[in-house]
Amino acid sequence: MYVIMGGTGHVGSAVAEALLGRGEQVTIVTRDASRAGAWRAKGAQIAEANADDVASLRAAFRRGSRAFLLNPPADTRTDTDAVERRTVANILSALEGSGLQKVVAESTGGAQPGERIGDLSVLWELEEGLCRQSIPAAINRAAYYMSNWDGLLDTVRKTGRLPTMFSADLAIPMAAPRDLGAIAARRLVSSLDDTGIRYVEGPRRYSSADVAKAFSEALGRPVEVDVSPRNKWQEAYRGLGFSEAAADSYARMTAVSVDSRFDMPDDALRGPTTLEAYIRERVAQS
Repeated sequence: MYVIMGGTGHVGSAVAEALLGRGEQVTIVTRDASRAGAWRAKGAQIAEANADDVASLRAAFRRGSRAFLLNPPADTRTDTDAVERRTVANILSALEGSGLQKVVAESTGGAQPGERIGDLSVLWELEEGLCRQSIPAAINRAAYYMSNWDGLLDTVRKTGRLPTMFSADLAIPMAAPRDLGAIAARRLVSSLDDTGIRYVEGPRRYSSADVAKAFSEALGRPVEVDVSPRNKWQEAYRGLGFSEAAADSYARMTAVSVDSRFDMPDDALRGPTTLEAYIRERVAQS
């Protein structure tokens, strides 16, 4: 049995789909079992647990032999760094006494120590905690999610402009959630010595200009890149409803990522889904 955190989200659901497609038994961990009816129809089991409740999470882990770990994103109206650090600590605590044989964790390509830099430091703490405990752990440092552009589809459709904090020519390692899920599933079923950090991205790197072009082709209308200057990033996040603390962390995280040019090694595991195919599919679904 494979226990999947985040099974109702982009990557977790892709992990579950890949495992079910292989004929494996899957348990979906969710805070609200009423939201997981579709998974029951597909043959998955459901475990109601909360990352704020270590006992419930440990009980969910005990239902399987291997688990996919994903730190749930905090409500952006809160202090996201503080909330997500707490859930990382809870996940690590829940692994103690879980009886799991192996875990695969979703991290981020730029994971590094630091303060107030969002997922970069929060998920680095998850990685460090996994390395200190006894269960064999495989860690996937994922590229920038192609699904991060989903929320801009209506804006692009209405205005013909793609708002972004990335310069039009900055090549970013991106990956489709389905590919991240498929690769995580492969590492879940692989041998116990398949551990440690691997980077994951798509078939090639894409810029904001490439994203605008993909939207343009899919929508059949011109789309221009609208780059927000660095001194406006916090304001932009606050305009999206982020708390002051969250806006500060996300702006700092964005700055670190841009300044590093989203540096990832060339030997990353690669998924096959192109940005163009991903955006075409999202436009068709909308």
